[in-house]
Amino acid sequence: MGKTFLLDCTLRDGGYINDWRFGHDCINAIVNKLAQTGIEIIEMGFIRGKKYDPDVTLFPNIDSVKAAIGKKESSIMYVGMIDMNNPVPIDCLNYYDGSSLDGVRVIFKKEKLKDAYIYCRKIKELGYKLFVNFVSTDAYSDKEFIEGIELFNDLEPYCVAIVDTFGMIKRKHFKRLVSIADNNLTENVALGFHAHNNLQQAFGNAETLVEMNLKRNVIIDACVFGMGRGAGNLNLELFAEYMNDNYETKYRIEPMLEIMDEYLSGFYHNKFWGYSLPLYISASLGCHPNYAIYYADKNSLTEKAFYEIMQNMSDEDKREFSTEKAERYYRKYFENRIDDRETVNVLKHGLCGKKVVLIAPGQSIIRYENEILSNIDSSTEVITVNYYDEKWKPKYIFTSNIRRFAKLLEQNVENIMIATSNIPDCYKAKYVVDFSSYIDGEKEVFANSGLMLLRLLAKLEVSEVLVAGMDGYRTTNSENYINENFEASHVLKTDNRNALISQELIQISRQVKIKFITPSKYLFE
Repeated sequence: MGKTFLLDCTLRDGGYINDWRFGHDCINAIVNKLAQTGIEIIEMGFIRGKKYDPDVTLFPNIDSVKAAIGKKESSIMYVGMIDMNNPVPIDCLNYYDGSSLDGVRVIFKKEKLKDAYIYCRKIKELGYKLFVNFVSTDAYSDKEFIEGIELFNDLEPYCVAIVDTFGMIKRKHFKRLVSIADNNLTENVALGFHAHNNLQQAFGNAETLVEMNLKRNVIIDACVFGMGRGAGNLNLELFAEYMNDNYETKYRIEPMLEIMDEYLSGFYHNKFWGYSLPLYISASLGCHPNYAIYYADKNSLTEKAFYEIMQNMSDEDKREFSTEKAERYYRKYFENRIDDRETVNVLKHGLCGKKVVLIAPGQSIIRYENEILSNIDSSTEVITVNYYDEKWKPKYIFTSNIRRFAKLLEQNVENIMIATSNIPDCYKAKYVVDFSSYIDGEKEVFANSGLMLLRLLAKLEVSEVLVAGMDGYRTTNSENYINENFEASHVLKTDNRNALISQELIQISRQVKIKFITPSKYLFE
């Protein structure tokens, strides 16, 4: 039986959570504490980019990793990763001299296999331990996987790894991939496994690999606290404890817990990772997890809608994420055009020429309640956005959000609801308007409910809109809405989102007079 080694990739794969900006002191502390745990391999980050930043675990060359490592421990192998989608020029990788990284891990998609082989051959010639990672290993046919293994056998890499990129490989399939690799790899090459956890298979598959008792060495990737985008990765602390309980290893768990408590908990609270229904759905349908993250960020879809959007993607698009593709499928799903002329005429009859107070669910409506109420009188009509509160006595409630629509139905306010046609059950509202007629602008904010209502009000020829509660986005979710039911984690930087909405407000203000009566991050005047 070969040996099992643990490789920590917190500073590399965990970096998707914080754009690899751990901070210099945090990086050094994590490396030092990992050295105390007894694990065998530490991955320092990606080798990519052109500029060195001591606070970030992205390194333009191998020399620049030295400062992050600090004093090397002889019992630990230090490695970095290169992605064949954007590899650094080979001349950035000086000959191995033992002062920085000991090994280089190369990841590549199936279509980059031959390019990766040429690149990996040069890495081996430079004297580094070579790790070969087959991205989305489950996307290979048996024949393709065997041919890939046989190609790299010629280089005698230190390790060849199975990579569950989408977190969707189940145990039966995983064991078959392990058997294929074990039966075709050169004898002295270790077999690695890098897991993602969208279907919660990471621990079970890693456990299975160890318990298959292969003659060759096995290397298991894991992150402290499971840190990683989406559902995260295999938890280092959990798997180290499993090894201690079953294989008489002596990994120290306490330093891992200290890393979690002192350095990672803040990142976790700012941007959650872990099991979620959208990520489960994306994995079950074979979709890139970034689709789930992107759509969840909108905070407007039910799980059924998630499923239907991703189910209708082409196989090629499922595996290759881009925001353009995500938006195209999103718009296509919602572009359920209806003829709303009659409804618009009814609404126009009641609102044309009037002053409207638009109340969105930002926190400012709590602090400025009295000021808002002072603007409401017999000459105004109140419309709330995506929520209902009896104290405002709204004439209408506007919603374009599937989730909020469902909540409003529970409050039995259908008779004053204006719903957009993208909502599957929109017919339950008294008034339904065409979704496609009121979306516009930048793709990231095109379906913002407040903007859609303002476009509708311009069409209804109201005299003026007094806006409350459209506060703009802040970094901390709890600052954005009146209560936690409205909170969402936004992928975009808040400043960028605020700027895009401000631009849209400028356009709309040319059609209808808009005045903010509560403070806002949006600047359009």
